[in-house]
Amino acid sequence: MPGVAAAPSPAPRAPEAVPEVVPAAPGASRPARSGFDGYAVTGTALALRGTPYRDGGTDPGGFDCSGFTQYVFSRHGVGLPREVRDQYRVGKPVEPQDLAPGDIVFFTTTAPGPTHVAIAIGGDEFVHAPSSTGVVRVEHLSSSYWSPRFLGARRVAN
Repeated sequence: MPGVAAAPSPAPRAPEAVPEVVPAAPGASRPARSGFDGYAVTGTALALRGTPYRDGGTDPGGFDCSGFTQYVFSRHGVGLPREVRDQYRVGKPVEPQDLAPGDIVFFTTTAPGPTHVAIAIGGDEFVHAPSSTGVVRVEHLSSSYWSPRFLGARRVAN
C-alpha cells in the first residue's frame, strides 16, 4: 500500500541441530530411551489380558512369560533378551518397596534362580503369562503362591 512502510523481513534462522543416531551393533540390545513411560508399558501389557499361554510364544497368538515381556517392551523401544535368566541381568536392581509400573519382576518357580518374569503394574499387582493352562492376567505379589517365590526386580529404563 502506498505511504505504508514495509515491515522488515525477519532475519533467517539457523537450522536446529539434529542429534546423530548411531545404530546399535547387531545383536546388541538398544539402550532405553529417556522418554520411557512405565504407565504406557503397563497399558500395553494390560491390553493383552486374556491372550493364551503358548510355550515359546512371542506374539499375541500366544505368549510364554519371557516372550510376553520381550514383546511388550519392544513396543516401547526397549529390547529385552529372549530368556528369563538373561532378562534378569538387564537394567538395575529395584528394591521391592520401590517397584514402579513398568519394572520387571522375577520369580523362582520350577528351578533355582530366575524362572518366571512379569511386569509390575503398580501397588501389589503384576501382569504376566503364567502357565500352560493360563492366559495373560493380573495377580498379586503378596499372594500365598507368588510372595515366597519372588526373587527380585529390575528397572530396564530410566
